[in-house]
Amino acid sequence: MVTPPDIEAQILRFYHAEKWTMGTIARQLHIHHSVVQRVLAQAGLPRPGPPPRPSKIDAYLPFIGQTLERFPTLTASRLYVMAYERGYRGSPDHFRHLIACHRPRPKAEAYLRLRCLPGEQAQVDWGHFGHLQIGRARRPLMAFVMVLSYSRQIFLRFCLDARMENFLRGHLAAFAAWQGVPRVLLYDNLKSAVLERRGDAIRFHPTLLSFAGHYRYEPRPVAVARGNEKGRVERAIRFVRDAFFAARTFADLDDLNAQAEAWCNGFAADRRCPEDLQRSVRAVFAEEVCLSEMRRKRIGQRSGTAGAYRKRRVCCHCRTTRRRCSNSSRSRSTRRPMSASI
Repeated sequence: MVTPPDIEAQILRFYHAEKWTMGTIARQLHIHHSVVQRVLAQAGLPRPGPPPRPSKIDAYLPFIGQTLERFPTLTASRLYVMAYERGYRGSPDHFRHLIACHRPRPKAEAYLRLRCLPGEQAQVDWGHFGHLQIGRARRPLMAFVMVLSYSRQIFLRFCLDARMENFLRGHLAAFAAWQGVPRVLLYDNLKSAVLERRGDAIRFHPTLLSFAGHYRYEPRPVAVARGNEKGRVERAIRFVRDAFFAARTFADLDDLNAQAEAWCNGFAADRRCPEDLQRSVRAVFAEEVCLSEMRRKRIGQRSGTAGAYRKRRVCCHCRTTRRRCSNSSRSRSTRRPMSASI
């Protein structure tokens, strides 16, 4: 609230000329005392109050300032030990409170809101949802989540691990559910997508590259420790955790996935779209499907070649195809080959 100029003039006159206290000025002008403090502070007067008392930490402030300048994230507990070794004998709790006042604040970082064209981008990530007890085995329950950046349409599929086979199965199920493929898929730096990264040099997983080449989309990893670049899928996982998985009962994994599919096509699709609060996600997704019709037709022409990723015989020793594996005779004689439906 802006203070009228005439009130500011009266506050300054009463304080300087009449020597009134701030409480008296506030009562006589029928304003809050914080308004008086703000006007006097803007006029260049020091903040009223008793003079600061000397503290035990005063002698250690130069050392603390230099240490925090070199190590800004150093904890107050470690700083207290370092100060105690140098003679400080104050309370640890009071020391932590004082460090919070003297710790340098990081500069505020500005973020640009990212907008995408219809059918242009989707974001992919895994979410961990505890464990399932299957007989005597305790298996992790992982959720494969893919979100369209334009409409915020969610695809959700639960698996018992986060291996590459289930990773690609999730992609195929999402493409089938949406009847199309986005042009760009954003990935976190998970091992199923990125094997090694040094600065801007990225080595993708060869299986994912082959899969992306088959379906003609661009795999694109986000920067390290930059969760804001894939905030849509991060918020979607939190939404799944709170609005779907909490207090939910299910018989088995198939039952959970059936409930997840119904939830994605029902409650999740009927929520308001963050980009357009006047419309639902379902309506924006229908618009996205219409605007990206040519992309869907081009992908549909290649659907007949998807059998290359449906089923292949994989050696249980080196994870390569049986035809290329040098241990194929050993696999036939000692172990059964694994059939991976991708």
